[in-house]
Amino acid sequence: MAKRVMRRTRPSPLARLGRVLYRLLVALSAVIVVLYLAVTFISQPPSTADGNEAAGVLPSDSGAGVQQPDANGRVRKEKTWTFLLAASDQASGNADTIMVGMYDTINQKVGLVSIPRDTLIAKKPYKINSMYHGGPEPLMEAVSDLLGIPIDHYVTIDIGGFKALVDAVDGIDFEVPVDMSYDDPMQDLHIHFSAGMTHLDGQEAMEVCRFRHNNSWEEQVAYSDVERTQTQQAVLSAIAGKVLSNPHKLGEYIQIFYDYVETDLSLGNVLWFAEPAVGFELSTGLSTATLPGDGTVTYKGYTYCYELYPEETLEIINEMINPYTTPITLDMTNIIQS
Repeated sequence: MAKRVMRRTRPSPLARLGRVLYRLLVALSAVIVVLYLAVTFISQPPSTADGNEAAGVLPSDSGAGVQQPDANGRVRKEKTWTFLLAASDQASGNADTIMVGMYDTINQKVGLVSIPRDTLIAKKPYKINSMYHGGPEPLMEAVSDLLGIPIDHYVTIDIGGFKALVDAVDGIDFEVPVDMSYDDPMQDLHIHFSAGMTHLDGQEAMEVCRFRHNNSWEEQVAYSDVERTQTQQAVLSAIAGKVLSNPHKLGEYIQIFYDYVETDLSLGNVLWFAEPAVGFELSTGLSTATLPGDGTVTYKGYTYCYELYPEETLEIINEMINPYTTPITLDMTNIIQS
């Protein structure tokens, strides 16, 4: 009887491709799981200026989170933090941009409030931008004293980082508010734009943000310091929109962060914020304002100080950046009047 020989049939090319894809999928899934576990293990919520590790939420005996008042009897909103955002003007060492941000991660709300650079404060030389000479910490203290709220952390960015971030998202489309024509050869700064919608790369976006007035021989435009800060806010909003719509560029963002940003947040803190930020809706979650005041004030011999309007300022503080469940009152602030 003849012996039967079993022959193996070779798998089809499609079947071989399927096996390769399956193995790649298994390997990719394993990498994702490992990365998820690593992020989960490393990430941790930041502390707050009043020492609460979870921003007003401390474990009770029953294991549930309970609101705990600070030394002044005030209660923090759950998982809500405040930040100083600042950038230098590169020439004098003063702060060119000063903003206070509040992020309520529970309700997915961000308030971003600009403080005009010449805002009047109690310390000589009486303008808040000068406090940046000592670094971000003295500026944080000055902002906290002025507004009556704790500033939990700071984030400062170099101009190079600002430009790199805009270039990383392939620029932004932006409505330039006024005709801009300014030259400063000492800083190699040349700003020339016509009012209207235009596409800005990193260098151009920086120029629009830094513009204050036209050359002395040019026709001047009505453009106040308040309008300048509003332009900066609008540029930042446009950048944030592009960043959130391009999550695949996360690696580039992280590299820019490490190269150009100075902050007292740890890597674990930054990773902790990554999860709630993924679902953030910019159109509904972000509110912006500039503290209102008079920029023509002379105070103790110092000219062009920006004197805040107390009542209007207090309203903005409570609406956008107050991290407490109870309102800030004027007696808690240190708004100087000439």
